Amino acid sequence: MNTGMRMSPIASAPLIALALFNPAAPAQPTAEPMVPSAAVGFSAGADLRDLIELYQSDESYISQFRRAAWSEERLDRLDQFYKEWAERVAKLQFSGLSQAGKIDAILLRNLVENQQARMALQRRNLATMEPLMPFRKTIQQLDAKRRRLEPYDPAASAAVLAALPDQIKGVREKIEKARAAKDAPPADGIVVSPVLAQRTARALDEIREGVEAWQRYHEGFKPEFNWWMKDSLGGATKSLREYAEYLRREVAGLKGQPDDPLIGDPIGREALLADIRGEQMVYSPEQLIAIANEEFAWCESEMKKASNAMGLGDDWKAALAKVKEDHVPPGMQDEFVRDESRAAIKYLKDNDLITIPPLCEESWRIEMHTPDQQRYYPFAVYGGQFMGVSYPTDGMSLDDKMMSLRGNNRHFTHNVTPHELIPGHHLQGYMADRVRSYRRPFATPFLVEGWALYWEMRMYEKGWPGATGLDPAMDKVGILFWRMHRCARIIVSLKFHLGEMSPQEMINFLVERVGHEKSGATSEVRRFIGGDYSPLYQCGYMVGGLAVRSLQRELVETGVAGKKLTDKQFHDTVLTYNSIPIEMIRAGMVNAPLAPDTRATWKFAGER
Repeated sequence: MNTGMRMSPIASAPLIALALFNPAAPAQPTAEPMVPSAAVGFSAGADLRDLIELYQSDESYISQFRRAAWSEERLDRLDQFYKEWAERVAKLQFSGLSQAGKIDAILLRNLVENQQARMALQRRNLATMEPLMPFRKTIQQLDAKRRRLEPYDPAASAAVLAALPDQIKGVREKIEKARAAKDAPPADGIVVSPVLAQRTARALDEIREGVEAWQRYHEGFKPEFNWWMKDSLGGATKSLREYAEYLRREVAGLKGQPDDPLIGDPIGREALLADIRGEQMVYSPEQLIAIANEEFAWCESEMKKASNAMGLGDDWKAALAKVKEDHVPPGMQDEFVRDESRAAIKYLKDNDLITIPPLCEESWRIEMHTPDQQRYYPFAVYGGQFMGVSYPTDGMSLDDKMMSLRGNNRHFTHNVTPHELIPGHHLQGYMADRVRSYRRPFATPFLVEGWALYWEMRMYEKGWPGATGLDPAMDKVGILFWRMHRCARIIVSLKFHLGEMSPQEMINFLVERVGHEKSGATSEVRRFIGGDYSPLYQCGYMVGGLAVRSLQRELVETGVAGKKLTDKQFHDTVLTYNSIPIEMIRAGMVNAPLAPDTRATWKFAGER
């Protein structure tokens, strides 16, 4: 989907035991399959489900007990946990595992290593915030001791809280000295970048919430609490709130307005490489950018073909402008999405491309985005059994209304609807709730988003443009716009995290190279860099789609060991793996040799 799939935490239904693909085995049909009938079954107990669920439970218990996100106590305990689990996974009797179990073991090892890398990044980020929060450790200990059920000293606690406003005042004075300096900051000043200010403001919010939780626990229950805390507690929480707002509004310039500066938190090349290893891929950030540029060039070539078919020569931007003007009247977008989705389902069935369980087909809906939501979600999203739809509302300015109409035209929507619903995220989420749901900790955008992007590629190849009666050439322009956009997402997001592109340059790229409306491009960039998505999330669409497409060609078009799958068998079986790294899906489907130290080797986009 366009903004990132959010799997809903629905309790999983009883699992039907399914296997890694075995071309020689027969299909396992049922009267009304919860699981696609073309997928091949295997015996129960062939995986490490119990071990992985224990890992999830233990990690959750630690995280819930030590909730102070920016604290050494939490980081130390999690480091210990990941170290213990790394040792535990290393001791598994790998050779005795089934192929499914070997995949699980590699996934678990990889997850633990990736979490250890993230802990190291958190420690580095915490170190950058320490000069701005010299009181952090003392304040965090209030709630930490409460959670450990240690007796509290009301007089000492009141003294800690009473000292906080003056400590914050002192730090703010140092920040202001540095801000006022025209040249080099004074020795007693603190230089704070907008990125650091935003990061620290979020940490301060969490610290204040910890104090408030500590207050709720004692207030009214411990008779002496209010006597000691009456003055100091209110002043402490007020100072924390105001300090966070000062950093957010005055230093970072984030005032909750449409023209707020766009501020992200680049992680740097080394952290990107660690994340890529965690996604079990072999390519570097620079190689991923090269892949994106090649795909971008292909899209431009196809755009020119569609533009010529529209009678506009090679001027594909003129063709795109014409496509944007072909939108349904205000108030009609929900009906258009409904009809497009039903048409996509019929198209899939008519072409026998994938199994669609009846309950999955029955249980999706549409929700309309508010004007405020459209600041972050200018296009469609999948929200868990519903497709969120953006379209003008009466409260928008005329300019915003027109940009929303253009950005959600018929031909863009023709591509977006199957991406979000069926065969995209709705079907994918339905299956993830039911098949190997224990693998959710291993979820990756390269499969979650790559699956939906792959379907854009396949449906483009198999006649979806024009399939609902719209102009085929205009449909192609709409589909290619999104494909080009996914190439651009790789380029701008990776260059941002490499420190090679500013947020404004990202917006300019999306507007000038892809043809976005400025409001849509701004909303996209605000979301890319806002911290709610992993740094590699935007790469997941196109890169993941290319990986699934490569696997489809290997198993369906070429075949393995003289055997080929049908499209339906391939699609149904991929969904039985849940949303794990695609190289591990391939390892199961081609029965690749696996070892405890197996690392990513699959070059699905060729040598670089």
